Amino acid sequence: MNIAIASGKGGTGKTTIATSLAHALAQAQISTQFYDCDVEAPNAHIFLHPSLSQEEKVELLVPEVNEEKCTSCGKCASVCQYNAILILGKPLIFPELCHSCGACLHACPESAITETPKQIGKLASGFTPDNIHFHHGLLDIGQPMAVPIISQLKQNLSTQKDQINIIDAPPGTSCPVVETIRNTDFVILVSEPNPFGLHDLKLAHQLVQELNLPTGLVINKDEPGFSQLEEYCQKNHLEILMRIPFKKEYSHQISEGKLLDQLDPTLNTQFIALIKTIEDKIHQSKDPA
Repeated sequence: MNIAIASGKGGTGKTTIATSLAHALAQAQISTQFYDCDVEAPNAHIFLHPSLSQEEKVELLVPEVNEEKCTSCGKCASVCQYNAILILGKPLIFPELCHSCGACLHACPESAITETPKQIGKLASGFTPDNIHFHHGLLDIGQPMAVPIISQLKQNLSTQKDQINIIDAPPGTSCPVVETIRNTDFVILVSEPNPFGLHDLKLAHQLVQELNLPTGLVINKDEPGFSQLEEYCQKNHLEILMRIPFKKEYSHQISEGKLLDQLDPTLNTQFIALIKTIEDKIHQSKDPA
């Protein structure tokens, strides 16, 4: 079962919820794997303390032109939808724009183009002290495309029966988020009860609906006084699955790397109940009758 945790903006507590949920499952002896897909700034390892013993490179194939064969006909540039090739007397390659589609390679009538691998990041994996199989990706500094790293990271998703994969998505609603949550079984949206949280929740909820994925909401830092969030949920049939109360002591201890389920035993119980609720909803979505 693949469960993605997402939010419309950073700072809502998405990673706090994801890591606490994974830890609660592990404490309950439920087989759990964790995937940190926020590859531009992965930080789940700070909370789960994995020993990362395996590493692999993530590479893209970028074109390289043999100038002796090239006639500067411009066909490579004309087929490139990403403007990664420019003809100025001779072809100029912009690797940061290349999506490794291979169109230029096939369009060249002189077979003057080959592809060479270029590293854009890496994956690392290992186990936490609680026996959570932990995976994360890291985009190299200066590289613009996170999606290929997320895609390669998701290829490692466990398909074992009764295995729960917790997938921590990047914040926002851009392409990396789409790549992270697509084809998952359920999306937990995380929001705070304030105008900024509601604004970005609407965007994230719309994205999940476009992908036709079952979803529910966890309200973090919950406190009375902002009814518009619940009004939106009621109007748009977005079920509130869990509430994390706003407590000053939670903030202090989370800043020290503690997990929610460690701070309050009642939250541990609620996280396990949350998984049971999600399992039921996944079953209902696959078998509406």
